[in-house]
Amino acid sequence: MKVLKNKSLEFVTTSPFLLQTDEFPNPYMAPGNLTLVTEFILMGVSDRPELQIPLFFVFLVIYGLTMAGNLGIITLTSVDSQLQTPMYFFLRHLAIINLGDSTVIAPKMLINFLVQKKTTSYYECATQLGGFLFFIVAEVLTLAVMAYDRYVAICNPLLYMVVVSPQICLLLVSLTYLYGFSTGIVVSYCIFSLSYCSSNVINHFFCDIVPLLTLSCSDTYLPETIVFISAATNLVLSLIIVVVSYFNIVLSILRMRSSEGRKKAFSTCASHMMAVTVFYGTLLFMYLQPQTNYSLDTDKIASVFYTLVIPMLNPMIYSLRNKDVKAALQRFLTISCYSLKSV
Repeated sequence: MKVLKNKSLEFVTTSPFLLQTDEFPNPYMAPGNLTLVTEFILMGVSDRPELQIPLFFVFLVIYGLTMAGNLGIITLTSVDSQLQTPMYFFLRHLAIINLGDSTVIAPKMLINFLVQKKTTSYYECATQLGGFLFFIVAEVLTLAVMAYDRYVAICNPLLYMVVVSPQICLLLVSLTYLYGFSTGIVVSYCIFSLSYCSSNVINHFFCDIVPLLTLSCSDTYLPETIVFISAATNLVLSLIIVVVSYFNIVLSILRMRSSEGRKKAFSTCASHMMAVTVFYGTLLFMYLQPQTNYSLDTDKIASVFYTLVIPMLNPMIYSLRNKDVKAALQRFLTISCYSLKSV
């Protein structure tokens, strides 16, 4: 591709996905003002120099707790014989997704707190966006599947092992990952098939859709439409499944005559209800706020919450409020200590 520069003003265009002519690399830009973008600059959570080191340690602790908590859930639900049920099978995959979501974002974010040049290459940025979309869509669908699992367990207990058989569990998880992967590929392709001019500075701590769209000088109608349809479909359909499932669960619990039975039924889904409330509350706060109140700074705060804070909180929610997980942890620690003493 021919690279042309204007001494008074330099514009950036990027897109290995677009077929462009030498004379008019982008129909939305005048010829003669182009240079090829090979990297973006991430502004980060804050641009204040005195906050970089304190924020580094804060997010290092958050990421460390996320790693420890989710790896703990994955290990316990894999090795403990008492946790080999559909509910803990889905919980294991939620932990994998939370771990992946944080790992796509946190390492680069932590590095950028310590360096002056907060750059990310073009393909690294595209990969990060694709990975983020894959995990966030998979998390939305997994929470919906877990709500359905609790609905079947409480409302149709006699059919539970038939409706939620190991084969069905594996199929649901496989479809969740496949759909998340296809969404990540399609949406990332749409975003990075645009051309970028006037700036390559992303006002965010990772390569997110909205900050990238604001940099584009191409017509963003088609990508924005695809993003809107995808986000609305994923959020609305999963939320409907969650709301309908828990509406029926509550009705079923209220019909129980035994107070002990109601308490036991509620305890089996209390952790998931809390996790769902935190996750969907954050997303609804983002998407339902008035356009006049929207800002990229607000978007950053919400993004920190659902990419870093929620993956840290989920293991705590599911372990501290779950007797089975606490008992499994105690057995695991006892066996580990005994093995060390034997050695």
